[in-house]
Amino acid sequence: MKTHPKMIQGLNGIISGGVSVKDFSTVTQISSIDSENILNNLLNNGIGTLKDNFYFFEDGDKLKIAMTLLENGFPLDEISVVLDWRDFEGLTAEILSSKNFAVIKNMMLTKPRMEIDVVGIRLGIAILIDCKHWKRYNSSSLASAVKKQIERTKQYVAKTEGSMAVPVIVTLYQDKIDFIDKVPIVPIFQFSSFIDEFYGNIEEMKTIEKD
Repeated sequence: MKTHPKMIQGLNGIISGGVSVKDFSTVTQISSIDSENILNNLLNNGIGTLKDNFYFFEDGDKLKIAMTLLENGFPLDEISVVLDWRDFEGLTAEILSSKNFAVIKNMMLTKPRMEIDVVGIRLGIAILIDCKHWKRYNSSSLASAVKKQIERTKQYVAKTEGSMAVPVIVTLYQDKIDFIDKVPIVPIFQFSSFIDEFYGNIEEMKTIEKD
């Protein structure tokens, strides 16, 4: 993708629903000419659709653009400021959908009350994902996140007849796939390939099913 020098600023204008060049320019404080160039460049790269002079974007589009900017050397800290957890969860769910998973976002469990960010189900196995939109983290914070996700997975399995589930943490800033207590910690840019290889590697991961 050809990246525009003002593209980080432009991320603020990538909103779900329709946005005109004028709207985009107003929100981002980028000139109309540059705004139109940015929006048309995104269209040419398969991001967004144009209808009646309005550009329409989906959940996850902002994060797709952000990943491209990261790959092109734009500063991580500046990009992270304009991303939120919805962008992150949206792209995670979209990748699962593209791999023929049934997807549930923000699943609530009760007694005790717990929320699972994204659930993907295929071939009788559920992947329960906790999306961590952290700028920086250490091994103890990741270990704590893993412990909580294992507990959520146990609750899901206890409440879902005949289920088998795998807890997974997806992160924004990790540089490689890692494991804590056999739970995969997957950077978002490797999530697609992780899912492609998921069934072949499942024996290496923590799987939880009813006793």
